[in-house]
Amino acid sequence: MRKGVYSMARLYRYETHMHTKEASACAQDTGAEMARAYKEAGYDGIIITDHFFNGNTAIDRSLPWEERVHLFCRGYENALEEGKRLNLHVFFGWEYGYHGTEFLTYGLNKEYLLNNPSILSWSLEEYFQNVHEHDGFITHAHPFREAPYIKEIRLYPDFVDAVEVVNTANQVLFNSKALAYAEKYNLPQTCGSDAHQTVNIRAGKNMGGMEFETELFSIQDFIKAVKRRKNYRILGDIPIEQL
Repeated sequence: MRKGVYSMARLYRYETHMHTKEASACAQDTGAEMARAYKEAGYDGIIITDHFFNGNTAIDRSLPWEERVHLFCRGYENALEEGKRLNLHVFFGWEYGYHGTEFLTYGLNKEYLLNNPSILSWSLEEYFQNVHEHDGFITHAHPFREAPYIKEIRLYPDFVDAVEVVNTANQVLFNSKALAYAEKYNLPQTCGSDAHQTVNIRAGKNMGGMEFETELFSIQDFIKAVKRRKNYRILGDIPIEQL
């Protein structure tokens, strides 16, 4: 939600898109280090969304499936442990890749991954269907980003549950296009920083996320709030005139 009337009561700030060194090859800091940085920056919670095995993963793809999953979840688990010490909510998700097109997947857990060793052989449509059958939630991350690793823009308005309309690591034009896309198909809107290192967080650089009127205690609380499309606001400006 970009507009709305908010009370003067406290708002609760959550990061929805971030990476850890344990599982994402492009990240520079551990889950625990990222958790501390976000707490210092005033956030109430974070969602770990490391690159999955079909993305820029730090996990050796030749390892047995179970070992890969345990290693993949280590960034989240380290952040969770630190979050408990700091009174910071830490939730689990991942960023699923399809030839450069990426989808933030929420609402599922480590057990789901352990029980689905064939997940990398599924078609994208099979992935969408299976995630939804298990009550997962899919946000299309930075759908109009242009980068060398993204060969073409792919859109799936009938399959995703929301659109990341502000990715603060994006160029403004990419976010503006994402907003227009979400509004055209009447899809819920989210925002994330896509953070990979603590230095930017501590410097207040490219900080994003979402602020809610009520505290979120689980990833399901987050999903329900986004589905309802009310009582939250996304962080970061979208200059529509850039379209």
